Amino acid sequence: MKHRYWVLGVVFLSLLQGCTHSGLRSVRQTLPTVDSSPRVLAVYEPWFGHPNHISVGYSSQDPVVLRKQIDEAKALGISGFVVDWYGDREPYLDRSYALLQSIAAEKDFSIAMMFDESNDGGDRATDDAIASLSKFRDTYLAADSPGRRAYLTHDGRPMIFIFPKSGATDWSRVRREANRWNPAPLLIYEDRPTQYTADFDGFYAWVNPGAKGWSADGSNWGEEYLRGFYQRMQSQHPEKIAVGAAWPGFDDKQAAWGLGRYMSQRCGQTLLDTMRLYRQYYPPDHPLPYLLIATWNDYEEGTAIERGLAKCDHDSPVPSR
Repeated sequence: MKHRYWVLGVVFLSLLQGCTHSGLRSVRQTLPTVDSSPRVLAVYEPWFGHPNHISVGYSSQDPVVLRKQIDEAKALGISGFVVDWYGDREPYLDRSYALLQSIAAEKDFSIAMMFDESNDGGDRATDDAIASLSKFRDTYLAADSPGRRAYLTHDGRPMIFIFPKSGATDWSRVRREANRWNPAPLLIYEDRPTQYTADFDGFYAWVNPGAKGWSADGSNWGEEYLRGFYQRMQSQHPEKIAVGAAWPGFDDKQAAWGLGRYMSQRCGQTLLDTMRLYRQYYPPDHPLPYLLIATWNDYEEGTAIERGLAKCDHDSPVPSR
């Protein structure tokens, strides 16, 4: 099916001004800077151009493409990319990350790494995490590392996001090693049950339909989950960094690992609703520090906002695939 796309300026503007569904239109506007608003980041997938992933018409290692992507993200009010990184397990992604960090510094744009946990079990996952994070520190966080000034920090400490996989990593061991860094990094873990809560400095929300699960028609956009995340952060982890999330939908039919999971874009309403929900829990005098867009360009799981949102008939709020 041929799609037309909305550009996202007005959608992002709604983060601060509360625009309604009828306010969506094909124009670009810059997100205003307001002290009580969260800093907006977006997850970036650096693997396009690699044969293990679908073709999207560009390479994540083309500097011209990377500069254009950063310019477009900045025009929407996004201030940084959070980039998937696997250490030595994925050299292609490492090269893409290196280019992005260098170009981000040129563009006055922020960059952060999301460490994808190894699928190994036992001590191997922990050893891999320690070795990978140490390599990242020495390669990308040293004072003379290309683009080092672009790296995202909070109170002077670099933020490292963690995407769990095997669940076998002993994060207490990793935390002890990381505490030897100068400065020690902030470890931000995906919002999920873990025995290592004390070892993390914060949690980020992720695309999730909540306890009711994925609905066949895609109408469950994750409201229950997001409300639970914000409530937990305030009641159980008020001392930790809360990274809220927003997403346009989800559809993993193009992913080799897909499980048939689907969350409708609802003619743009899913992105609007997920971007606005945090306001009910974080008033201007107690602002949410970060909002993470999932994602900038994950076309395999149907969460990309890079090219806009699929335009649909507003009389059909839950379009079929």
